[in-house]
Amino acid sequence: MPNDVLTVGALSAKRGQKQYGVNEFPVQDKPYRLPMWLINGNADGPMLVVTAGVHPAEYASIAAALELGRSLQPENLRGQVIVVPVMNIPAFAARSIYICPLDGKNLNRVFPGNAQGTASEQIADWVFRNVISQANYYVDLHGGDLIEALVPFTIFFRSGNERVDQVSQEMAKVFGIRFLVCSETPGSTFCAASRAGIPSILAESGGQGIWTPRHVADHTNGLNRLMRHLNMIPGGAPNPSPSTLLERFLWLRSEHAGFWYPAVDVNDKVKAGQNLGCVKNCEGDVLQNAISPADGVVLFIVSSLAINQTDPLLAVGA
Repeated sequence: MPNDVLTVGALSAKRGQKQYGVNEFPVQDKPYRLPMWLINGNADGPMLVVTAGVHPAEYASIAAALELGRSLQPENLRGQVIVVPVMNIPAFAARSIYICPLDGKNLNRVFPGNAQGTASEQIADWVFRNVISQANYYVDLHGGDLIEALVPFTIFFRSGNERVDQVSQEMAKVFGIRFLVCSETPGSTFCAASRAGIPSILAESGGQGIWTPRHVADHTNGLNRLMRHLNMIPGGAPNPSPSTLLERFLWLRSEHAGFWYPAVDVNDKVKAGQNLGCVKNCEGDVLQNAISPADGVVLFIVSSLAINQTDPLLAVGA
């Protein structure tokens, strides 16, 4: 994309420049400060947007975005890259799972946002209009939350736009994580972007408040593979990586508040009708058995003993 100046809000980077800074914008009439890197390469190429910290206790993904923003240099880049390492700043400070403490909403369920809405909706609106909408390609980095264990996987969405959907699936495959999941999550970053005509993926690795080098590398290696595939950085096209396509992402949720006892682990193969765990009350009575709805593989499990009504228990990819 030929463009001499890359601009987001009050920040800009000229051709061949890299700029780190903080954009400030009003959220519920109070200043909201959002850090980001703008890297404007020496040569023409596509625009890649990378975000993390939408769920800000998913630390491996945040660590990877920080590493990308710190290390990527414009002299080695064809095109432009915007990196937002922590989108949900209040929740990051509060070590909050799932929700933004400003309004109690899940930021990844309100995209593309609403400028007149609640705090999360206003954050989503600003980021979507000013950052994500500039992308030719978009990657949102995630992982298991503080109470979630998972096997790494990459999600893409079939929006109905054949070109966008084909490129999104190709991005997911190139990223290099074995499991590719075709799924729709209403109000999510990648679904909103795909609907807006931007090929997009959401990559998951890490969890339970831990950011091991291996899980961080799932994200950084995936971004490196994708940028090589897009001819944005040197190295040539990456070697093909084995992949398994899962067409359904089946969540099981708790029908009760109580105590959660999983009977399987992440990456376990399961059969339709198999008991995957149970929710009990304080006296040990079984309130609910979590029954697998299909043959498949366990992609994530909530690792918390405490469980609330409607909380996720686990998910099966089928």
